[in-house]
Amino acid sequence: MFSKKFSLGDFVSHETKKHSLARFILLLIIILAYFAFVSLNYGLVDGFFVTIITWSFFVFCTPIADAGFLIDFPIRILFGIRMIYSEIFIWIVALLINVFALLFVPQIYQTTVLLKLFEHILLNPIPFWGIIIVSSIGSFMSVYFGDELIDVTFHRHREKYHRHALKYQLVLFGFVIIASILLYYYLLEVFGISILI
Repeated sequence: MFSKKFSLGDFVSHETKKHSLARFILLLIIILAYFAFVSLNYGLVDGFFVTIITWSFFVFCTPIADAGFLIDFPIRILFGIRMIYSEIFIWIVALLINVFALLFVPQIYQTTVLLKLFEHILLNPIPFWGIIIVSSIGSFMSVYFGDELIDVTFHRHREKYHRHALKYQLVLFGFVIIASILLYYYLLEVFGISILI
């Protein structure tokens, strides 16, 4: 569950750690810019809710653990807790955020197109939770590889990734197919188009 501590020099000299740090900084800039943008449009409090619910959308509905990485990476660096374990915590937090929002501030899902889609996914388990299931598989594979990325010095040393890369690519491909089909049906429903004869 725990890993060794790292020195600051590791993030400059190790190819893989440098890659992880750059990814974290880029994701942090994106989330802060998004928060600033929505806060200007909806106010600070609603902007905060829109931001964290959007973050939870990316936790639940993408097969790459970038949203979770924003929290997983600092936890791994500061406390040595492997990201595969902190990702479980991330999913629980994202679930609790959405339970709270659906019960107490459901109107927040009407603020952006993305959140309207997310609300539809959450409230229609069949068939839309298929996206969440495939995303969870991809996310946990992603952090499994992310832990290895931090454990090694060079990309060529990533044995787990090289051994399981094809499986991960199949999960990503499956996600694209499922998401495309479900998005298609969602858009048909939104525009009131029936394809039945």
